[in-house]
Amino acid sequence: MYDVIVVGARISGAATAMLLSRAGHKVLLLDRAVFPGGKAAATNLVHPPGILRLKRWGLLEQLKATGCPPIREYGLQSGRARLMAPLPAADEVDEAYSPDRAALDRILLDAAIASGAEFREGFSVRDLCTDEAGTVTGVRGETEDGTAVTEHARLVVGGDGSNSTVARLTGAEKYGARPVLNKSHWAYWEGLPHDGRVRTHRHARKHTFTWPTHDGLTIVGVAQPTGDFKAGAQEERDRTVIDAFEAVDPEWAAALRDTRRTGRWMTGSVPNFLRRSHGPGWALVGDAGYTRDPITAAGISDSLRSAELLADAVDTAWSRQGGAGLPEALARYGRRRDDLVRGHYRYTCDHAAIADHSPEEVEFIEAMSRSATHGRDMVGVFATIVDPARFYSAANMHALLDHVAPGPDTSWKVRMVRWLVRGAPRHIPPARRAGDRLIAGNLGSMGQYLLDSTRQRPAGPAPV
Repeated sequence: MYDVIVVGARISGAATAMLLSRAGHKVLLLDRAVFPGGKAAATNLVHPPGILRLKRWGLLEQLKATGCPPIREYGLQSGRARLMAPLPAADEVDEAYSPDRAALDRILLDAAIASGAEFREGFSVRDLCTDEAGTVTGVRGETEDGTAVTEHARLVVGGDGSNSTVARLTGAEKYGARPVLNKSHWAYWEGLPHDGRVRTHRHARKHTFTWPTHDGLTIVGVAQPTGDFKAGAQEERDRTVIDAFEAVDPEWAAALRDTRRTGRWMTGSVPNFLRRSHGPGWALVGDAGYTRDPITAAGISDSLRSAELLADAVDTAWSRQGGAGLPEALARYGRRRDDLVRGHYRYTCDHAAIADHSPEEVEFIEAMSRSATHGRDMVGVFATIVDPARFYSAANMHALLDHVAPGPDTSWKVRMVRWLVRGAPRHIPPARRAGDRLIAGNLGSMGQYLLDSTRQRPAGPAPV
């Protein structure tokens, strides 16, 4: 009899098993793969909130020892707007890393085993055990050689990815679901400079991206709306991606032509959804409970954060309340998880549509590049550090207007907004409301945050 059975031994599952084992609980960690096989393709970027967890858990130095360089600046280029800004800190951690995924998986798995978790690979879960009340009490499965095995626990955790077996067997319903919004090609490139920057671009319904990763390599890729995406031969994909960079950053495109791709192009697409995160005797963690488009590269960071939330909830229930409070603790975990991710989920879905920015949006991005605070916080939204509701609040957008360039190149809409918000007499509140509506109308779905902020107290800092 175990305290916890964790299904899935990669990022979220291994982290959950490690944290609960460190807290003194008896944990069985299962995975159908035989490691290091079965690794899913991923772009592997870990934002500062994820790095913060690794630091707290004493694993950051092991990550650094793999040789991947620190990343300290993120950027966005759209039209004439060129924004590159340093990352804001998540509890004094202001750097990201893009490690080899197999190496990161191994670091977390080894830490779970070293903490006392029992690990079984090549084990496929086929069903869940339940009692007469419907509470999950364990798992039924089989080993790689087909031997049937049943194990029992006080809690079964699904850390087994977006196609979670635990989620399917418990009937955990999805909500807030959005379809696949884009598809992407990406590959590793050698010979490019490692300058500690994430570069992203938006042009002609394409989102190009690149950043340094492990073994002296650089990730290079492009995402397109699903209706525009076309798969092709490897050399054809080379041309597609290099041409996309040529339109936004000719120097980088020239560097791509002068260097070379290593390995094959990878192709990916991801649906967007939240799932009910818990029920009697079970819980979901990481991608099993919440999956969003990889365009903001937040999957690993989200998985580490949710593992910490769940482990804290379970340990609090058992260590301080004798186990009687587990249902309430899991419900609290579900609320905290949703509060943590809801705003960035909405932001990611907006970003993943890959709509070209309007001229006014480009002017706003230009203004962000002139404001150290706005530029830093804008990339902080992308990196899941800054709450989108706070960044896109009316007060913050009003302050941004002070950084719009003067002169004839400023559009009449932006000049009008600036006058309504900054120049109209203070005794004419409808003028400011009209300005807010004009700003919101040029921010895509993010504009709703601004309108919401005019009707309620501004959002506080986002938890990291």
